[in-house]
Amino acid sequence: MKFKAVLAGLIFVSTMSQAQDKPWRKGIITDEFIYEKANFPSVHSATIVETPTGMVSAFFGGTHERNPDVEIYVSRLVDGKWTAPVSAADGVQSASKRLPTWNPVLYQIPDGDLLLFYKIGPKPSEWWGMLKRSKDGGKTWSEAEKLPNNQIGPVKNKPVLLSNGNLFAPSSTEGEGGWRVHFEVTPDFGKTWRTIGSLDKTEEIINAIQPSILFHGDGKLQILARTRNRALATAWSYDNGETWTAMQKTNLPNNNSGTDAVTMKNGKHVLVYNHVLPPGDLVKGPRTPLNVSVSKDGINWKAALILEDSPISQYSYPAVIQTSDGLLHFIYTWRREKIKHVVVDPSKLKLKKIKNGVWPKLKGYEAPKPENAPAEE
Repeated sequence: MKFKAVLAGLIFVSTMSQAQDKPWRKGIITDEFIYEKANFPSVHSATIVETPTGMVSAFFGGTHERNPDVEIYVSRLVDGKWTAPVSAADGVQSASKRLPTWNPVLYQIPDGDLLLFYKIGPKPSEWWGMLKRSKDGGKTWSEAEKLPNNQIGPVKNKPVLLSNGNLFAPSSTEGEGGWRVHFEVTPDFGKTWRTIGSLDKTEEIINAIQPSILFHGDGKLQILARTRNRALATAWSYDNGETWTAMQKTNLPNNNSGTDAVTMKNGKHVLVYNHVLPPGDLVKGPRTPLNVSVSKDGINWKAALILEDSPISQYSYPAVIQTSDGLLHFIYTWRREKIKHVVVDPSKLKLKKIKNGVWPKLKGYEAPKPENAPAEE
């Protein structure tokens, strides 16, 4: 047993050493799957959080997206290993009716419960928000609560706690009126809610969903969002999210796939996304590679990491947090087959400026050309 443990440790160190030697992989400490085998074939839309008892992740899994058997699964990091995925929520409505679940989002209340937000519904334009609570770090969960007034809660990316005590949930809708970003705000961690928005549109209609929130100090907030406009979109607030500027396109490309971002303790911002400009005038593009960029001001970005660059799509729907030890944790969909978890030391990142929205080239490195992949949500 001791020999096996030593051998496993040597293999891990060797693998991480190789990762450091590859271009765009500096700073990676851990690169692992949450699980190797599960009782569901398809998985998507992961979330991760640090709790007083350790790291917790959640994602939805089932036969395939939109299938009524899709449930929310939770895994916990215990003694350095992720527990097998356990169902935490399903879409059972009655003995004869069942609906799929969608897009879990975890949030740890300071000195309080762990919250699990998720959606139930036949499709995104018709879903509604649900909430469960855990008092033991995700081992057990309360009965499900439906959010009031058909609210959605955080639609994909984590809510943030503002200085005024509001838990601020970035949200969006995908109905007949197009894609619209709004915010759902609770002063009491999910007991009561109010809505801000939708955000105004400019002359160029920007269809945006799934925003994430960055902090710039003194009540100044920024969002970055997925769009159908071949670029990430942004908007700004100068009053702790009560009012917002109209949405504008950034100079970073978007392939109509989810992103996430976080403001680190040092004030710098981290963005994880597919740095992919769809070919021609197409709205959708391949969901590979999966990239990480860093910015001081949320406007000018520097290339930092490529988490995945295989030509086999897809690597998508990432989430990122910074834990109390200062490390960055990324979690994302790996080919709709597994969930990947990557830990990064941000102090080790090597940054190169992104000019005119083009990912910088490195000598000796050429990104593989993506294979054609089916359209995805």
